[in-house]
Amino acid sequence: MTDARAIALDLLEAVLQRRRPLDEALAGHRDLARLDARDRAFARLLVATALRRLGQIDAAIDARLARPLPRKRAAVRDILRLGVVQLAALDTKPHAAVDTAVALARARGQAGLAGLVNAVLRRIAEAGPLPPDDPAHLNVPEWLWDSWAAAYGEETAAAIARAHLLDPPLDLTPKDPDSAARWAETLGADILPTGSLRRRGGGDPAQLPGFAEGAWWVQDAAAALPVRLVGAVAGERVADLCAAPGGKTAQLAAAGALVTAVDISEKRLSRLRDNLARLGLTATTVAADATGWPPPEPFDAVLLDAPCSATGTLRRHPDIAWTKRKDDMRRLGALQDRLLAAALRMVRPGGLVVYATCSLQPEECEQRITALLGTGAAERVPLAVDEIPGLDTAITAAGDLRTLPCHWAGSGGLDGFYAARLRRSV
Repeated sequence: MTDARAIALDLLEAVLQRRRPLDEALAGHRDLARLDARDRAFARLLVATALRRLGQIDAAIDARLARPLPRKRAAVRDILRLGVVQLAALDTKPHAAVDTAVALARARGQAGLAGLVNAVLRRIAEAGPLPPDDPAHLNVPEWLWDSWAAAYGEETAAAIARAHLLDPPLDLTPKDPDSAARWAETLGADILPTGSLRRRGGGDPAQLPGFAEGAWWVQDAAAALPVRLVGAVAGERVADLCAAPGGKTAQLAAAGALVTAVDISEKRLSRLRDNLARLGLTATTVAADATGWPPPEPFDAVLLDAPCSATGTLRRHPDIAWTKRKDDMRRLGALQDRLLAAALRMVRPGGLVVYATCSLQPEECEQRITALLGTGAAERVPLAVDEIPGLDTAITAAGDLRTLPCHWAGSGGLDGFYAARLRRSV
């Protein structure tokens, strides 16, 4: 059985049972390419919606079960989840959602529970909407909610969780800031206070005006902010560590920096080079582990967008909530410390290091900077309010950058990003 729903079931199982990133599961599914574009989009929408509202969906299912499903029936629960998504979130006709779920159960060797699938989904169809949105307790894993509530307070944590339920807009960075107004009009986009373009209609970027000619690239408005912390870079030698896929490298190159983009993955660097070629920009690329790579001479500045849990990007990657674990923070924190130490070795005395992560977890953000400052190897260079237009609330008391998904909620929100600016002491 190869159709959008069957493929969606494979993808949901890969994420929830094997903790595989959704993008990786999508890229690795051999049958996905056989679907037409509409069905491919439908399969992804089914899975993404299930992951965004997993707590609500499971609550609706559990309320209609006489006894809990055993662990060995995980496939049945996933089939029910996809059925609930169609009934409650995608306005699929009840008979179609129920009948296709029953057929899927039979096709996957669960014929003995096809009657249960039928009964549960019919009861949900008759009951109407899902349980009310309660992101604090339903759609966020407990460990993740606890960390947000401790870091930001329960009210803000709830606002973050609500922001993750919405599809994000398409943000673009223009290569030439002076062309922003022209491209905004052409693309039907708004110009955000920070200079990013936000397209109201979304769409396939490769089919939009300006893509082929390299006039802009896709980049969340929050992801475009850390480069601002580097300051004026024209003529400066700047390293971009963990650089792929290259949005920040492009920003630096477009601003006139002499950029060296370092990434551990040659495959990812190849994609970066392709992006730069489309944009008509140049940078030196180095495939290396940044923790041990010695540059030929010190840089004026280093931008480190460190590997992290990426919990700030749940709007775009809802699978992260269910593939990451609390214990991951310890391993990632150790890597981040090594990368920070390496970045300081690469920059000249008095030069700048900007540390950034797309994480909401303090263990990967403020705590890493506090630990570094305790060594005396660097000093913090706080941001001024006017450096990040329209986002005064994103500057912390210490002078770091902290965007939240609930910032600019009325215009589509932002990814969660953290960035700190440091000056090498010796």
